[in-house]
Amino acid sequence: MQEGPLSGMPPVFLVDDEAHVLDSLSLFLRGSGFKEVVTVQDSRDLMPLMLRQKAMTVILDLFMPHLSGIELLPEIIRHFPEVPVVVVTASQEVETAVACMREGAFDYLVKPVERTRFVTSVRRAVDTFLLRQEVHALKSYLIHGGLNQKEAFSRILTNSSQMRGIFQYIEAVAGSGETILITGETGVGKGLLAEAVHRVSGRAGGFISLNVAGLDDTLFSDTLFGHRKGAFSGADTNREGLVARAAGGTLFLDEIGDLKPASQVKLLRLLQEQSYYPLGSDVPKLSSARIVAATNNDLRKMIGAGEFRQDLYYRLTSHRVEIPPLRERPEDIPLLLGFFTQDAAKAMNKAVPNTPPQLLTLLATHHFPGNVRELRALVFDAVARHPGSPTLSMESFHQAIRANHPPTGTLPERTPNESTTPLAGIFSSGPFPPLKEGIDAMVMEAMRRANNNQGIAATLLGITRQSLNRRLINMRSKQSALDLE
Repeated sequence: MQEGPLSGMPPVFLVDDEAHVLDSLSLFLRGSGFKEVVTVQDSRDLMPLMLRQKAMTVILDLFMPHLSGIELLPEIIRHFPEVPVVVVTASQEVETAVACMREGAFDYLVKPVERTRFVTSVRRAVDTFLLRQEVHALKSYLIHGGLNQKEAFSRILTNSSQMRGIFQYIEAVAGSGETILITGETGVGKGLLAEAVHRVSGRAGGFISLNVAGLDDTLFSDTLFGHRKGAFSGADTNREGLVARAAGGTLFLDEIGDLKPASQVKLLRLLQEQSYYPLGSDVPKLSSARIVAATNNDLRKMIGAGEFRQDLYYRLTSHRVEIPPLRERPEDIPLLLGFFTQDAAKAMNKAVPNTPPQLLTLLATHHFPGNVRELRALVFDAVARHPGSPTLSMESFHQAIRANHPPTGTLPERTPNESTTPLAGIFSSGPFPPLKEGIDAMVMEAMRRANNNQGIAATLLGITRQSLNRRLINMRSKQSALDLE
């Protein structure tokens, strides 16, 4: 029995009593990127081995001494129904093939088998195994909930049910080795989730990250694939690329939407063939790196505009995860605020200040175009300015939010669960109201969102607190006059 090098994925089992058949078929598989191959020459060893070690696929000869494949096939199907069995035999009898398929064989190949046909069949079997694993994991989460590897997500602070659902999905698909595309706005934490994918996958190799934005095709190719000595001026030695460094691990390509067209072709070839050419070399190298990509661009719109290849998009989206923006998970703001305050105080060797309750109200009204990254920057700036009093000042938050707030007269987008407001009622239909009534409605809406905190409402409206106070006094005076009438 011979075992291939481990890289975190279960092996493919080859079962045949002829040593030269085992050698040739295992060579086919390893040459096509299958690193984990276990050969079994004595068929009696198979079932005990499968009880000890998980398999992705079994490739089984039918006619062997001691225990035939005809006897083993139903045993494998009964005890390991999730493992596809590919029968490879010299028998061309139709009845034998039909009997094997009825017993549950995934495929039936006749020796001598052509390499491409053999490898294609095994790849399909492995894909089927991985799909069954994902479906099983998703069913388990639907029934039981919870996470099996909470520590893998420990760097992502959240109280959001949406984020927990994403974590569960990641646990279900991370082990497949298929590409994953992570989408979401700037600052939502796509890189952190990519690292979590790697930790959950259990892959033996490292996590290698590259931001591809701004890389021209030559630099992209050299960085990913490396080069041979003499490939270009200044290439004095051989250099391996990031694909080689990520062997058996994960290669994270950030800002994939900014990839140049020529580089898109090369990445597509890498994903399709699991091989690549270092610059200056005509000998291909195999890749065992799992690709995780991320972008804040709408790739479908880019495809329509001819800026991104459709075939590459589908290769990248074997699995896809979209991280919701911070404004859609306001329950995370208190948790993140507390963490960033402590983190900033520790980094600046200051005492941890208390955060005023009004600060949460202010932050809840903010649109957060920069998401979690923006919140962190706001907190670090406030702590840096903090003079040492017990309570953190809100002034820097007011200034930053006022500077980034939409122009006066507009308000942040309404969340799906937000109730109808006086402002929405005035502008939803019918003729436009008089300007003064419209301004009064905006003031009322700002006060509602700010829980009647004038400082926060003034920030939302883009005016000073004194101006807001004068307008509120005028509104009360007009209301009193109407009441007297």
